[in-house]
Amino acid sequence: MSNFEYIIASLPFLTLDYKYEDGHKWESVIEEIKENLGEKDSEVLDTLLDGFREDNLNADFYAKVLSHPVKFIREYFRYDLNLRNAKVSYINNALGRAAGQDILDGRGEETDEGLDIDGYRFTGGEFKEESKVETALALSSLLDREQALDDVTWEVIDSLGTFHYFDITAVLCYVAKLHIVDRWLELDEQRGREKFQKLVQEVRGTFKGVEYKEK
Repeated sequence: MSNFEYIIASLPFLTLDYKYEDGHKWESVIEEIKENLGEKDSEVLDTLLDGFREDNLNADFYAKVLSHPVKFIREYFRYDLNLRNAKVSYINNALGRAAGQDILDGRGEETDEGLDIDGYRFTGGEFKEESKVETALALSSLLDREQALDDVTWEVIDSLGTFHYFDITAVLCYVAKLHIVDRWLELDEQRGREKFQKLVQEVRGTFKGVEYKEK
């Protein structure tokens, strides 16, 4: 059985002066969280983690997550599918490729209906963030573009985590945000630490009892 109160209230790694050890930063955090998750919730977290691996993002994966029983998984990856396709469309346009090339939407060439893939049906559905994503993709600086896209993703995660405090959704939201932070610590340390501080402050303000130390 998952101990969500303990997980949320005992995150000592969420301090601005925390130092990851010997390259095990991401793995050690995930391991600590999973130690206090029940088997079923751990499997849900594994599904989210699978979606962070680029080589997993194929039609079969999206078909399965878009029918997942946990709402966060369904809606996060619905957004992720739409974001992926928006990026592909941008690249197609920039390189003069065919408009629909490499778009992943489960549709056939002769029909607008979603195709069955391993017993599932999927479509990206409404893309509420489309205009924000298009604005971000139009930025000339690669780093600014990536930051703007991650800002949109952060907002999506926030919306999916509303009113979730001590449950699997709260854990999934935290891990999804930490994944963004971790990537920025590698891309641009200053921007990464700014995002890290934002995450620390959010957790500090939401979950009482979380240890917090100003640097």
